[in-house]
Amino acid sequence: MKFADHLNKEQIRKFNQLRHTSRNQKEKKSKPIAKQQERLSQRDLLILMGANRDTYKRVRGSVRRK
Repeated sequence: MKFADHLNKEQIRKFNQLRHTSRNQKEKKSKPIAKQQERLSQRDLLILMGANRDTYKRVRGSVRRK
């Protein structure tokens, strides 16, 4: 038995209205929202890339920081 068999015409009309409004709301929500991108300074970029890390070198068996 179908769902519509248990409802009268007025209830079916209301149900269809709700279904169409919910579809419209989903379409509106699915649009991508433009995010504001974070601007990083040159120093922050170098820190993230690890460019300012210490370098180590082996000198006569021991490790020295350069």
